[in-house]
Amino acid sequence: MDFPWSLYSSIEITFDRVGTRTIDEDFERIILGIDPGTNIMGYGVLGCNGKTFTMISMGVITLGKVDDHALKLKKIFERTLGLIDSYHPDEVALEAPFYGKNVQSMLKLGRAQGVAMASALYRNLPIFEYAPKRIKQSITGNGNASKEQVALMLKSLLRFEEIPGNLDATDGMAAAMCHFFQGGTGNSGLSKKNYGSWKSFLSENPDRIK
Repeated sequence: MDFPWSLYSSIEITFDRVGTRTIDEDFERIILGIDPGTNIMGYGVLGCNGKTFTMISMGVITLGKVDDHALKLKKIFERTLGLIDSYHPDEVALEAPFYGKNVQSMLKLGRAQGVAMASALYRNLPIFEYAPKRIKQSITGNGNASKEQVALMLKSLLRFEEIPGNLDATDGMAAAMCHFFQGGTGNSGLSKKNYGSWKSFLSENPDRIK
């Protein structure tokens, strides 16, 4: 089944794709990796059979022309849901926010991640969270690797012809690859259970509510 790009014809949403494949072949599982962001969200879709893996699709969703933050969150939910409904992943892996000094940026990034999580929960998918250093370590062997180094290693592992112009795409794929390599041991507290709703998640994780 080809990705229905016509669903996303809004002028404020643009896609940068690399190596999109049809998914008519059987995979034991499909992993959707997401690098959350309020201006650019990177994603990668990985097909897995045993110890082998295949890149199905990789790209970015850009929302830089959407000025209203709440509307951006709505778009992130819709676009993530669109990816889920198109590729039918079995699991969703996300890069955890990097805790920097800019509190406002961290707040916005955390909201973007939460909305992407909500999309997966809405479709009853298990979600997994990995720290940036853990993702880099699993891909390159170096937790302090640069985005470029991660992209180069993914190019070698997945055999795509060229590195995309926007490295948020490879960051999204890196989250999916990390989940594959780690065997589903994300550190968010969401990795070992499928929560059917926010209510069930919150009731079993009261310590995550501040």
